Amino acid sequence: MFFKQFGGSPTKELKERYAQSPNWKDGRFQNFLETSLAMNFTQMPGIIYKALTLKENREPKQPLPILPFDKEAFLAPSDSMKFIWYGHSVVLLRIQGKTLLIDPMLGPDTTPITPTKTKRFSEGTLDLIDEFPEIDAILITHDHYDHLDFASIQKLKGKTKRFFTSLGVGRHLESWGVPSSTIREFDWFDDYDFEGIKITFTPTRHFSGRGLTDRYKSLWGGWAFRTQNENIWFSGDGGYGPHFKEVGERLGPFDFAFMECGQYNDEWRPIHLFPEESVQAALDACVKTAMPVHWAGFNLSFQHTWWEPAEDFVKNCQAKELSYALPRIGELSGLGTFSADAWWGDYS
Repeated sequence: MFFKQFGGSPTKELKERYAQSPNWKDGRFQNFLETSLAMNFTQMPGIIYKALTLKENREPKQPLPILPFDKEAFLAPSDSMKFIWYGHSVVLLRIQGKTLLIDPMLGPDTTPITPTKTKRFSEGTLDLIDEFPEIDAILITHDHYDHLDFASIQKLKGKTKRFFTSLGVGRHLESWGVPSSTIREFDWFDDYDFEGIKITFTPTRHFSGRGLTDRYKSLWGGWAFRTQNENIWFSGDGGYGPHFKEVGERLGPFDFAFMECGQYNDEWRPIHLFPEESVQAALDACVKTAMPVHWAGFNLSFQHTWWEPAEDFVKNCQAKELSYALPRIGELSGLGTFSADAWWGDYS
């Protein structure tokens, strides 16, 4: 099972197909804006020192509870979207009578290929899958371990009709037993009419890879969902840039957006959003109400407390008069019915 974690390899034939994308250059997918992941050697002592010493409040004092799943309420007919957030970037979405599941990393550990474990803040999350109704489509933003989980896919593939992924991620799913006929891959701004939901894959400034040899060999991005009644956006992981305005101009305005906001530090600024950038990105994309995601799941950064992403997101929303949502993990929410309380205070 260890080697299964890496997923599928980018074969010569697959690379030839990827090369048809305008975003594939010099043998790999590339960002629209120069984005360096390289760190100066002189930075390493400081990074190691922070990682070893800045440990206070990086995890909750006790496991974060998950509210019980009410299947009847979730599936009840509604004129507007409903959703449940399960920490980090996992969102169960009900829209236009369809059940969609975004970035279903429900496993207990984001580092299954290393000796050390990165434990989830909540317990028993894989068991949630048994309670979920049939999934009409799973949508995957990119192939990093905190977004694409082998154990979760093994439990989900038997109850999921379709898989929508960024270009290149399909090979991982196929290697894990997902039929290729159920997989549809997307390039940036590709769209697809899924039974009344126009789904569009939006660009981000990030990277990909599950091992040492496949970095940048699949694409990364976010998802937009437009129906006759509403327009929803899931930003996906990625640093700040002009693409947010382009998304807003081409696909906005958005009634609601799930905005990446968490697991950031100065060394990762090109590829992750700080809270003030997350709020500005939402404003750039013409978002009416925003919710921070990519937090309250794992301790992946040494620069902030586990609750700081949400706390700073709220401060910036208030300063810029942007409506925001802050549901508890497992809470059923919808347009106009979401919570905005600082619930993390009970566990910090």
